[in-house]
Amino acid sequence: MRSASRVLLAMLLLASTAGHLRAADLTVRQIAEQLFKSESGAAPDFSGLDLSGLDLAGLDFKGARLTGANMMGVDLTGARLAGSNLEGATLDRAVLQRTNLDGAQLKGAMLRSLSVFSSLEPDRREAPSFAGADLEGARIQARLDGANFRHANLTRAAISAQTAIWGSYKPRSVLNGADFTGARMVEIDLERAVLQFATLAGADMTRANLRRADLSRADLTGANLTGADLTGADLDGTNLSGVVGLETAIGLSTVAHLETARR
Repeated sequence: MRSASRVLLAMLLLASTAGHLRAADLTVRQIAEQLFKSESGAAPDFSGLDLSGLDLAGLDFKGARLTGANMMGVDLTGARLAGSNLEGATLDRAVLQRTNLDGAQLKGAMLRSLSVFSSLEPDRREAPSFAGADLEGARIQARLDGANFRHANLTRAAISAQTAIWGSYKPRSVLNGADFTGARMVEIDLERAVLQFATLAGADMTRANLRRADLSRADLTGANLTGADLTGADLDGTNLSGVVGLETAIGLSTVAHLETARR
């Protein structure tokens, strides 16, 4: 049985590797030419294409359609994707250093194991911006200290630690100092996420999963926590002024350092 399992695992790994080795559907030059030639108001269409592994740093996508595109491992350093449609796109392992995704459509997109910072010590000036973006149902797993999610739609998005098939956890998502001011975060999954010093003022976190999340010194002024699950969360020094629905939150008795939270 062990031998058969090893053979099956080897076949799966080989298939996965073969998928990553295939050439992208377009070259960087072809993409740049299409973007350059696109007329004002006519968004370039790269929907469903395999663009994996390409260096697209610094490009202005002019609101391009990239729905369902495979952008795994793409370098988007300094790229402008504001207003682009990336619904259902895969951006796992992409480089999003200083990437502008303001107002982008990222519904159901995959953004896991992202590369954001140029050094081990995060420089928040390098963080991407998702201001006003639609990230409903998106899957995010990364270090995104200082990222801008102001007024973004994160309904039912997952920014939590992923459980591996053998039961262990992958690294937690870290969003220290991230800005979620006015964001819609209904039923978001932030289990075990680190949000120290994050700004969540006015955010709608109705029925959010905040189990074991670290919200130390975060600003939740005026946020809506109606029905949120705070089981095991850390609220050390958290600003809870004007929070709505806190009395309906689940697991309040298990919250760490609730006595130090500001109300």
